[in-house]
Amino acid sequence: MRALLLAAGRGERMRPLSDTLAKPLLEVAGRRLIEWQIEALVRADIRDLVINTAHLAEQIENTLGDGHRYGARIQYSREGQQARDALETLGGIVHALPLLGPEPFLVTSSDIVTDFDYRSLLPAAAAVASGRFDGHLVLVENPPYHPQGDMGAEPDPAARSIATSAQDAVRDATHDPAHEQGLLATRKGSQYTYANIGVLAPRLFAGLAPVRARLFPWLYSAVGRGRVSAQVWRGRWWNVGTPQELAIVNENYS
Repeated sequence: MRALLLAAGRGERMRPLSDTLAKPLLEVAGRRLIEWQIEALVRADIRDLVINTAHLAEQIENTLGDGHRYGARIQYSREGQQARDALETLGGIVHALPLLGPEPFLVTSSDIVTDFDYRSLLPAAAAVASGRFDGHLVLVENPPYHPQGDMGAEPDPAARSIATSAQDAVRDATHDPAHEQGLLATRKGSQYTYANIGVLAPRLFAGLAPVRARLFPWLYSAVGRGRVSAQVWRGRWWNVGTPQELAIVNENYS
């Protein structure tokens, strides 16, 4: 499975820090924000990575290079040279599709810090590949900055039919008590927030042009059709959006 790391935007709420240093390159506990995701993906043996860039694109590309020192293979989906060129989440995904290939891919933000184990997504990725779903989302309980939430989740009555790997490492990850799996994403209720982690099938985006647009609310149509599964992550997770949040996360990992 390949992964797309979203890194094109300026990060307006992180200004002025993000004016001269690309937001994904800001540090938490001695590691750049995007390195938290690269290293977690490599631990899960997800090594073929695509990073979309726009704002300070060369800075990101020159810093991370081809990914060799991380044990990864990095390609770049450049959307432009400036923040105004960034295509947002939906447009960025569509623009990167030629580099992601025909199979379901993982998508994650480059500005989250979490202990989430990406191996736990492998059973869901198999279900998406089989055509049972078109996407799978990781949800977290609503953080203070987003109390209205994004969506609900309900048990999937067919969850036991999802293919799982026989590897012990994967089985252990999928039974981690911090995960709640076998769920369907739903618009009913909004007790959860999208964690900026998901698995998506390229077929979801058939016929779309790479224009500036956000993944939500566009994806809600697939959610409403029951085409999106979900799991809830109750471990550590931060969406690092402001200098104050950056300081708080640094304190938690110091």
